Amino acid sequence: MKELIKIVEHDNRKIVDARELHKYLGSKQDFSTWIKSRIDKYGFVENQDYISFHKIVERENGGTTRIEYGLTMNMAKEISMIENNEKGRQARKYFIACETLAKEKQVAAPTRRQLAEWVIETEKENKILKPKAELMDRVIDSDKMIDVGQAAKILGLPFGRNTLFSKLRERGIFFKNKNEPKQQYVDAGYFHLKEKLIEIKNGELRVFLKVLITQRGLAFTAKIFDAKIPSKKLMIIK
Repeated sequence: MKELIKIVEHDNRKIVDARELHKYLGSKQDFSTWIKSRIDKYGFVENQDYISFHKIVERENGGTTRIEYGLTMNMAKEISMIENNEKGRQARKYFIACETLAKEKQVAAPTRRQLAEWVIETEKENKILKPKAELMDRVIDSDKMIDVGQAAKILGLPFGRNTLFSKLRERGIFFKNKNEPKQQYVDAGYFHLKEKLIEIKNGELRVFLKVLITQRGLAFTAKIFDAKIPSKKLMIIK
């Protein structure tokens, strides 16, 4: 894939060169004004969403020092969307493609047999009372997805649904103020949002969003929380 905008590795994270992104987006503002205004307006946090450092630049009349910025992939995608133009949309798609490519190399989606094995081992370790067959069928059926609470059980996490939502928000995968994944994680195929019509008081109907995790998303979540797939062999499930 052709490199449109420079991305480097820093502390085991992909970092985007903000100056190159600014150049690619074709902003009419000077770089310093452009980046500072976006940081201030959208509440980006240093050492969480971006890093800054001084760089000496050689010129004909001597060297000068300027501030450079390295953006996380999430911040780079958000800034690209903020531009609200074709270049911004192209940059966002590029960053998503880079993330997807990297994750495909690092995280292989588990097979049905691995998932079935995983469920059984998790039930043994955590003494889950739900019948094995029911939970396993829910996972290995490729046409179905699971909710966040079921994912916590399958992964054998030491916490349940609400804490998993909280931790996904803390990691910037979900929005800070709601239990909903950011669009880039939906686009990557990890989560699916399903509208659910619920009747509340006085017969009023309201639409709620239910978050579902795909099998690909289950593997992604496992990597985040360092959950292990058991190595014990099972008979092939047809």
